[in-house]
Amino acid sequence: MTVLLQIRNAHKRYGDQILLDGAECTLGGNTKVGFIGRNGAGKSTLLKCILGDDELDTGEIIRHPKLRIGYLRQHDPFLPGETALEFLMRDSGQPDWKCGEVAGEFEIKGRMLETPMQNLSGGWQTRVKLSGLLLHEPNLLLLDEPTNFLDLRTQILLEHFLRSFQEACLIVSHDRAFLNATCESTLDLSMGELTLFPGKVDEYLEYQQGLREHDQRTNASIAAKRKQLQEFIDRNRARASTATRAKSKSKMLDRLEIKESAADHANAIIRAPSVEPRQGPALRTKDLSIGYSDKTIASNVGLEIDHGTRAAIVGDNGQGKTTLLRTLVHSLPPVSGDLKWGYGCELGTYAQHVYTSLPENKTVLEHLEYEAIPGTKNQTILDTAGAMLFRGTAVNKKIRVLSGGERARLCMAALLLGKANVLILDEPGNHLDVETVEALADALIDYKGTVIFTSHDRHFLKRVATTYIEVRDGKVTQYRGDYDAYMYMVQKEIDDAESTRHGGAPKKNTSAPPPKPGQKTPSKSAPLDERAVRKQIGNLEKNIAKLDQQKKELHGQLMSSSDPQSALKLHEEMTKVSQELETAETRWAELQQQLEE
Repeated sequence: MTVLLQIRNAHKRYGDQILLDGAECTLGGNTKVGFIGRNGAGKSTLLKCILGDDELDTGEIIRHPKLRIGYLRQHDPFLPGETALEFLMRDSGQPDWKCGEVAGEFEIKGRMLETPMQNLSGGWQTRVKLSGLLLHEPNLLLLDEPTNFLDLRTQILLEHFLRSFQEACLIVSHDRAFLNATCESTLDLSMGELTLFPGKVDEYLEYQQGLREHDQRTNASIAAKRKQLQEFIDRNRARASTATRAKSKSKMLDRLEIKESAADHANAIIRAPSVEPRQGPALRTKDLSIGYSDKTIASNVGLEIDHGTRAAIVGDNGQGKTTLLRTLVHSLPPVSGDLKWGYGCELGTYAQHVYTSLPENKTVLEHLEYEAIPGTKNQTILDTAGAMLFRGTAVNKKIRVLSGGERARLCMAALLLGKANVLILDEPGNHLDVETVEALADALIDYKGTVIFTSHDRHFLKRVATTYIEVRDGKVTQYRGDYDAYMYMVQKEIDDAESTRHGGAPKKNTSAPPPKPGQKTPSKSAPLDERAVRKQIGNLEKNIAKLDQQKKELHGQLMSSSDPQSALKLHEEMTKVSQELETAETRWAELQQQLEE
């Protein structure tokens, strides 16, 4: 495999903050790598160094002579009034037919190509930028948070493209579902070190959890030993007959150190606001129309959201999700119709128009103390600030010097410390890293109030939401199916559109929709005679028992291993055994169902 890029002994720091501390990594051709790490760890800085926009303090980045990097930049490289086709031709130097052919892979065609770029939504602009990247024929794509502000259908189109892309990719993202769908390896930047893991992000996080549990057990054992030695020293150092032994024990004590775990630095402590659970409807709308004086976005909106519900508002970009949220929190008046919140509902809002209007002269800590429920412990405030990356002296920063991302995180921290029993959240995960998004999901699941939110993060949506509200084609529909059923519908539409574009009739979706709870999955195997089926079941049960025992033994070895390389090898073996066990159990269930039938 061709080595496209090699990072050797890289060091980089800003003031007292160490971003890279002897970091090393090798990226080969045709490898798709998900790049993760907590906010502020240095991911964007490393990308800048790879691109040549920044320099390492020491160390080197070795690039293959034929390396061609395609970088999805966050700023817009468009000229005023420039259409999508004009941008693609100017940026790539390719003829119009070639630009149109590549743009068609992202459903950009016809009138869309002639539309000025400033008139396109953020999702469609990203599609155009991705088309522009392809026209340069890169062999290494660098994507920095590509799913931010992308609607679900654009995300799936991007996944389809990346899976078919035959060159290397390095993708920075906090979206676990997106990384799992596109990347077979995971690169983690933590405490200045780079770790390249040969597995998907979920497997890596599971591996990290195993290491963390091992370190916790080791540290607990060391702490107990230290306490025992300290007690012996205290009892015997004053006596001449035992002073020598006490001195020896003191040297042993000095050698026993608590191990610092990189995984511990990723833990975010987030607590949900403490509120009393309520019953009945929290929100009702009747014949509601939303939009603006010159344009109605959606009409005849009839919603009923009960207390305790976690409702996700979904739909493509530009359809009106944010307009609906703004109407619900009264920052945008309804065009017509009724909107009523239940008695005692106290709204807490996280949206761009909120975190751009924070008090400029207060410090981070002063603002959080003001927003917190009276009586909140100072440590709770500091923990919440720390989860949003305001640690140490950062809590004394004035709000006027904070970046947009920092203001967003501050607004989220204030909301989590408040007393609102209804949370309205517009893309709450956009400025948070993987671990903090996961901690936020846990907090919202524990929350006793009502949550109405938008998100493009499918892993977050699936974990948090209990109901879905789709905004599409001028209508708002409260969707009664679960998320898997909604995803099946969206995927089918995209598959049909892609089949039509490539010249065929819309293909039949041969996979069945997700089974409803309690519904049996039809057997895929042809029925066998009962004796043969029972024999297969017996053999499978023996194999399942054997594999289960192997998995337990490997897990025990992994938990007791202190060598990272050995632990990695054990984790790979355990993953392989787990997959074999899952296959065997699935086959056993199919055969049991055949017997029942």
